Amino acid sequence: MAIPKPHQPVKLFYAILFVEIEDLTAIKDILTKKHGSIDAQSEIFDFNYTGYYNKEMNGDIKRIFYSFEKLIDARSLCGIKLESNSMETAFPSKTGGRRINLDPGYLTPAKVILASTKDNIQRIYIDNGIYEEITLYYKNRTFNPFEWTFPDYKESYIPFFNQLRNKFVTTTKKNAGAAPENESE
Repeated sequence: MAIPKPHQPVKLFYAILFVEIEDLTAIKDILTKKHGSIDAQSEIFDFNYTGYYNKEMNGDIKRIFYSFEKLIDARSLCGIKLESNSMETAFPSKTGGRRINLDPGYLTPAKVILASTKDNIQRIYIDNGIYEEITLYYKNRTFNPFEWTFPDYKESYIPFFNQLRNKFVTTTKKNAGAAPENESE
């Protein structure tokens, strides 16, 4: 019989959609006050995979990822998603929507998880209207998409998540003196 054990701490990241660089600067300040130092940042990507946000955000939409030095308990993702939804309201658009979209998630050596307010076949309900989705899985020394993985995560972001995983695994091994749980190749 297997004995249950606590989940190891996980690597928090935010996927951020934005139009104005000033908004990105402001939200970066808010996020670092909330979660501490940013230890990895992606390049800025053009976000042209869907028209879902065009009317609301009204502009040339970009995406960037920030990850944070301080690890979190995986169970805290629900609260983080609820807080990020509240943060978005501080950036109203002219059309009544928002100018910033915050999608928090976490990374383990085995997977990338995103939080969502929308249910679907691949999402597990956490609490308070929040779901988790396994978006990428690690196999053969790289993250891989599922059938349901968003097109931009399939095509553009895997190199960033591979680098983030390497940083996370190296840091975890260095700090703990042992390989993290769930490390798979």
